[in-house]
Amino acid sequence: MDNNDSFKKIGDLFSTKIIKKAPAYQWQELALRIIKDLNIPDTKKSSVFKACRENPKNFVEQCLNDTKELCKTGEKWKYFFKIINQPKV
Repeated sequence: MDNNDSFKKIGDLFSTKIIKKAPAYQWQELALRIIKDLNIPDTKKSSVFKACRENPKNFVEQCLNDTKELCKTGEKWKYFFKIINQPKV
């Protein structure tokens, strides 16, 4: 047996696919979708998870839809936070 056979090639290590775990809760999946759709910066990702956890799903989805519809230019994530943080009537 050759010593080289017992070691993986470095290319094999990088080509191994990592399997991601599915979110445990629906609000986590929604948060991940919002983060992707609105290009949320890393510093604000935890705020998206908090908003999705503390608000009803239909409200969060409505805020996301409103953001996509009304904010055509600029940083959409800022508009999303502006909408979701308004006092509820």
